[in-house]
Amino acid sequence: MKNWKDIIRHTTFRYIDHSVNRKYTSNAMTSFAIDDALAISVSNEASPPAVRLWVHPNTIVLGIPDAKLPHIEEGVMYLTSENYNVVVRNSGGLAVALDEGVLNISLVLPNVKHISIYDCYEAMVSFVQYMLRDLTEEIKAYEIEDSYCPGDYDLSINGKKFAGISQRRVKDGAAIQIYLDVEGDSHKRASMIKRFYEISKRGEQTNFNFPEVNPNVMGSLSDLLGIKISVDDMKGRVYHALRDFTEEMTENDLTTEEISTFNKRYTLMKKRNEVVTEILERK
Repeated sequence: MKNWKDIIRHTTFRYIDHSVNRKYTSNAMTSFAIDDALAISVSNEASPPAVRLWVHPNTIVLGIPDAKLPHIEEGVMYLTSENYNVVVRNSGGLAVALDEGVLNISLVLPNVKHISIYDCYEAMVSFVQYMLRDLTEEIKAYEIEDSYCPGDYDLSINGKKFAGISQRRVKDGAAIQIYLDVEGDSHKRASMIKRFYEISKRGEQTNFNFPEVNPNVMGSLSDLLGIKISVDDMKGRVYHALRDFTEEMTENDLTTEEISTFNKRYTLMKKRNEVVTEILERK
């Protein structure tokens, strides 16, 4: 197993804050296409390793299995009636809720053919623990079964989940993506996804084991730590923590070549989202 600091430590790191500059992030589909473009750029050594911060208003990001639920049309219509956008992502996992209180972090790293998937997950876990080391030593990584999008690398405090991690590998680059529930109404988010599954399954048996979401096993960092933490506060922690693992930070946005790759990957994302598009067109 590689040391997580060795995985993250690089001479130069590229810092991209798309939570402020949303020129390329009109919807969550664009964010997944951007991460693909960055992973390819990093793989080709056209870019140093990158960290990208992104925030999207009221969006439910579905996993690939979610899109195959027996009554997905009714589920999508329910989410849109709650004024949420719906997209299907290209990385692993199930439904998660995004809004202005949720910070997404993508660590885009090169040479991952020589690093296991699990080591990359562990690196993200340790990086978050490092960012918050002055506030808590109670962050654990294990599956919170009744949460939405449960997985082995759920991050929790006292048994309540506040973050989940996925990973997308393209060529020899990887985007390790985490959503951090920083502030806002985590109970409402979880309740909405719980209702989405109830509507989309209608009690029918499915080949995939979808979670029985319990909103009480989830919480925001602000609630779990008992202090007010904002998304801006967390962005500052990302920036300052990353400085400890690099000699130089650059803040270049997408290059012409990356935009070209992004456009191709966005076309693939739109194709993946045809099931949602068709439902909304019938609305």
